[in-house]
Amino acid sequence: MQLPVQSQSTLYAEGWEAEAGPEDLLEIARAADRAGFDYLAGCDHIAIPRRLAAAMSTVWYDPVATLAFLAAATEHVRLLSHVAIVGLRHPLLTAKQYATLDHLSGGRLILGVGAGHVQEEFEALGVDFRQRGPVLDECLDALRAALGPDEFPEHHGKLYAFEGLGQRPRPAQDQVPVWVGGSSPAAVRRAALKGDGWLPQGDPRDRLPAQIARIRELRERAGVETPFTVGAIVEPLYVGTPRWEVGRRTLTGGPRELAESLRAYRAMGVHQVQVRFRSRSRGELIDQIAAFGAEVAPEL
Repeated sequence: MQLPVQSQSTLYAEGWEAEAGPEDLLEIARAADRAGFDYLAGCDHIAIPRRLAAAMSTVWYDPVATLAFLAAATEHVRLLSHVAIVGLRHPLLTAKQYATLDHLSGGRLILGVGAGHVQEEFEALGVDFRQRGPVLDECLDALRAALGPDEFPEHHGKLYAFEGLGQRPRPAQDQVPVWVGGSSPAAVRRAALKGDGWLPQGDPRDRLPAQIARIRELRERAGVETPFTVGAIVEPLYVGTPRWEVGRRTLTGGPRELAESLRAYRAMGVHQVQVRFRSRSRGELIDQIAAFGAEVAPEL
């Protein structure tokens, strides 16, 4: 699941999150860890321009700091950046931050990356917004090297070049999984050919089969046979019968009913689903997480 509180876009934030803080994040992360969730995710934006602040808000916690904070309070749940806009930073800087996070968490990192969409962020940092696709492509190659097992990684590209520079600690994992986010044709192609997984952005159920088929076609054509994880962000959920208005798109009902609906994603070829629960308080969200882990997940 994507963590609440740490990003508060009006597209998904609940009312209670506006007054929430670190203690709420800790309790929610611990609840997900107890319930057997696969990962917790945090977003990445450095600064939001005034023109977008009303819709996006300016609440965007730094993902490295947030996930490291929660790593110390959890034991099993993995830690996903969904997504890190790695083109805003030199890949050696990104590698240093996320390698340290993987080391400190005992190998629980999943690096989710994306191209970004807020032009002013790029301009403020001196990065060409129009070239963010090619920049991300090379960042992926550079990060493969910099997050690998070598203490002195090497990369020579058009934008970045490094060798003979040691970085320790190394990641605890032999290979940090890299999932690529986005649903544009370029993002899907990038995920298929350069990633270990795909994180769609807002694809409804009826669009997923065609997107997944395209990924398979691209990988087969390129002869890529490495393991690949297809993800999906499912509709908002509420376990049980809500006594308040949760929205017409929200999936509600008992464990078997919800599980039957979610199994449709597996039939499409999806390997992991990211869930979001409607809630009016931290306590209600934690109750939803616990109910999903105890009652819905076994049905899956």
